[in-house]
Parts: sequence; structure tokens; C-alpha cells
Amino acid sequence: MQIIWHPHRGFETVTYIIDGRFQHQDSTGGGGLIENGATQWMTAGAGILHIETPPAELVESGGLFHGIQLWVNLPAKDKFLTPRYQNLEAGNVALVASPDGGALVRIIAGELDGHAGPGATHTPITVAHATVAPGASVSVPWREDFNALAYVLSGRGTVGPDARPIEQGQLAVFGKGDRLTVAADAGQDSNRPALEVLLLGGQPIREPVAHYGPFVMNTREQLIEAIEDFQAGRLGVIPPDAIMPHTSTR
Repeated sequence: MQIIWHPHRGFETVTYIIDGRFQHQDSTGGGGLIENGATQWMTAGAGILHIETPPAELVESGGLFHGIQLWVNLPAKDKFLTPRYQNLEAGNVALVASPDGGALVRIIAGELDGHAGPGATHTPITVAHATVAPGASVSVPWREDFNALAYVLSGRGTVGPDARPIEQGQLAVFGKGDRLTVAADAGQDSNRPALEVLLLGGQPIREPVAHYGPFVMNTREQLIEAIEDFQAGRLGVIPPDAIMPHTSTR
């Protein structure tokens, strides 16, 4: 994540702040403060300039923030869409509890078991955050035409019907099937009281990908065009009230 004004084209950035605060602003007027369970979903499309940075008071106080950013590819037909910004507050996400109450799933985008999240996507996608108490498990239905991933934010547990072990910082890639199963170990570290997992997946686009820095396109020629458009100022203009990375004077 670059903490300077920088360009994007051809994909979407999804910034999910679990704890703390983060500030965002872009060249189309989108932005604001993302905090405590909120998500900013920015469609770069044809091109945008933006910045994400901790607020000045957070830098000065030495406070912490905990979040994750995903890059979501756009299909070729949508690479040059008009840029868009979605602010998804924590109170807007769909909340689903497991039957025994041992797990809570926050649905940010897509659908799980008939419950839909607030995020609007250009291809069918599901993004959810599951908190699973020690010794508990959660099993959710999953579209068979979706790929499926589970990324562990913290804690230890198992995934899948064969209970393969997984822990913080690891990513599980599921095979074909119509359910995702995640279970938390009965014993967790004292500073990580539950298993925290991102459940991710979507319909594969199956198109060529050409990637360079902040651009995700389909061909090398499109990457060259994106660089030239950025250098010529065609991806947007930094607004006059632009926020800037804060540097402590202490």
C-alpha cells in the first residue's frame, strides 16, 4: 500500500479496516475515514489517483491499525469503467451467526446462505470475515462455480472436511465443492482469543492478465498506454484540498 498519491487502472482496491482508522481520498471526490470494521471499495476502472494514509493524530499518538487490502481484477469489458467509490460502514454488513453461536460471519460483498453483503461487484464475488471461538466451527454453503480461499488473520484451526491445519498468515485454497468449513483449535494464544478468517472467492474471469505496478490490464500494450496516460495527466488530478502523508515533527 503506497502512502503517496498514486494511480490505478483496470481493477478495484478493497480496503478493510478491522481495528483503528485510515484516511482515503481520490481524484474523483471519493474518500473519507475508514475505521473499525468499515470497508472502502474503490473501482479504479479507466484510471484514478488516490492516497491512503493513517490520520495525523494516529501518527502522533503512536496508535495502531489492523486491516487488509485486496486487489480485485476487472474483466476486459469493465477495464475502462468510470471510477467509483463505495463506503461500506461496519453497521451495513450482513451478520450471520452459526447455529451454536460459536461463530460470527460478516458478509462484506456477495451472498452466503441467502444473506447478501452491501458491496456491489462487477463479477460475482463473495468477501466475508469469520470470527470462530475456540473449539467452535462454521460451515457455509458455497457456489460450486466459485473458486474459494480462506486467509487466516489470526489464530489457529483447520479447514475443509479433512481438517487440514492452518494458522495466522496462511492461505487455504479449496478444491471443488459446495461448502466451506473452518474450525478453531480449542487452545488459542492469549493475545489471539479467536480464529479470525477471511473467506474469499468468485467466478473465475479466465482472461489474460498483464500487471505492472499499480496497473492490472490484459495486454502489455495496455500497460504502456496506462503509463503514458498517467505521465500525461489523463488519470486524474490531485485535488486542491489533498490530504498528504503526515510526518511527525517530534
